[in-house]
Amino acid sequence: MSNDNVLKFKNPILTGSYPDPSICRVDNDYYMVTSTFCYFPGIPIFHSTDLVNWKQIGHVLDRPSQLNLDGLDHNKGIYAPTIRYNEGVFYVVTTNCAKGENFIVKATNPEGPWSDPYWIDEPGIDPSIFFDDDGKVYLMGTDSVPEGAKYFGDNEIWLREFDIEKMTLIGKKYGLWRGALKNVVWPEAPHIYKKDGWYYLVIAEGGTCFHHAVTVARSQSILGPYEGSRANPILTHRHLGRKCPIVNVGHADLIETQNGEWWMVLLASRIYGGYYRNMGRETFLVPLIWEDGWPVPCPESGKVEFEYPYPKLPVSDVVDTQSCDHFDGENLGMEWNFLRTPREEFWSLTQRPGYLRLNLRPQTMTERSNPSFVGRRQQHMNFNVKTIMEFNPQNENERAGLVVFQNDKYQFRFEYSNKRSNNEEVLSSSKTPNENSDKIIQLVQCNNGVETILAQIPYKEERLQLEIRACGQNYSFYYGNEKETSLLVKDVDARILSVDVAGGFTGVYIGMFASSNGDVSENYVDFDLFEYNGL
Repeated sequence: MSNDNVLKFKNPILTGSYPDPSICRVDNDYYMVTSTFCYFPGIPIFHSTDLVNWKQIGHVLDRPSQLNLDGLDHNKGIYAPTIRYNEGVFYVVTTNCAKGENFIVKATNPEGPWSDPYWIDEPGIDPSIFFDDDGKVYLMGTDSVPEGAKYFGDNEIWLREFDIEKMTLIGKKYGLWRGALKNVVWPEAPHIYKKDGWYYLVIAEGGTCFHHAVTVARSQSILGPYEGSRANPILTHRHLGRKCPIVNVGHADLIETQNGEWWMVLLASRIYGGYYRNMGRETFLVPLIWEDGWPVPCPESGKVEFEYPYPKLPVSDVVDTQSCDHFDGENLGMEWNFLRTPREEFWSLTQRPGYLRLNLRPQTMTERSNPSFVGRRQQHMNFNVKTIMEFNPQNENERAGLVVFQNDKYQFRFEYSNKRSNNEEVLSSSKTPNENSDKIIQLVQCNNGVETILAQIPYKEERLQLEIRACGQNYSFYYGNEKETSLLVKDVDARILSVDVAGGFTGVYIGMFASSNGDVSENYVDFDLFEYNGL
């Protein structure tokens, strides 16, 4: 068979903000988890039989008792989970940054329910778990302030034995490695594998932005000493420059298939419109071979490619993700998330069947709170989003609509409300047959916490359609009804939503929101549908 006829898959395998992937295999089944930061539920879990096509089967942290995100900065919360399987039990170990640090949960069914956290009495981030073939179990992680640290980022990978029955650390703490490079910064994300009598320690270093990298060391004792590979870093794109379409490659986990092939999952970002990464860090899959006792990812090219031949596994059906949600079920789909832990049920799919009802609450999208917001990840450079909503705002503080959200300081809100009693500056406006209406549609830009009304127009219908069309970094906003829409504003620059402007670790979310902006309200908004289509 010629190379042209070889079946290939496309990277990334999980598009949108799915960083820090970790993977395990149980016979012919594969399971993968990723970080979620301050979004709830936490840690999506996916299933696959071919390593390429993944179906989400649940969330590991889907109860408030498991996941306290109250008041957290957008980039705190759940960091870098690791998933492993041993003797009928699945384990996920992770960090709730700023809310208790490291913990482990377990389940006999990967779909759940998962246990409440067992807290780990060691600081730092990115914990991992390793089951040795002698029956011993070890936890490892990243110590951000180890003894003898000389500078910020002079981290150390630690290891301690773990009592899997009592779910507690035991024994001495060992420092294993401080990374491959001289004066390395942020060695983190450790995973240990055993092959041919050697223990391999794979980590990330260089930070999770442009200089991210994968490095490896090995030892014949799990306690060390560990010798770094002379090929380190074994994978990075930092030497390819900022015009490379795939950047910040790192944070990897390895998997061996039932056929003896090795693969690596890792995070990376796609840039577009310049060095901008609106979708955050995504999950990629690359082949890996072993040479001279060391792992070699991406053999031949030495870099992450957009296409590779499929693994030598039976190809499963492509997962058909729902593009249009009509809210006909009793529960929200797994693609939906909230901001921080919901302490009250502000949404309903049953109060008006066939609609998602959001109650207006005082919390806003510009606070570090749990607003009335339901959102999903942006997963494509070009996309269309549409919603149909029914809403009768009672005053100028009551607002609802669509939000394109990076964090509390960087966002666009496409909202329906009442006219303001003050004279807020509007950059553009239009006269319409609705010009005498006391209701308005407006586009609000929040840039580094400064709000500007980019466009505003009177509109009197309580049932309306809002639509966003994205062509790269240009977003255009349309309004109207199911039969006809009109342009409100064209080609708004969306680069402020990239982490390269807004900072942090997460990609863009798009969703529905409702707020009374500090007031107590009994009002609500009903969303008839939400449609997302990647182009």
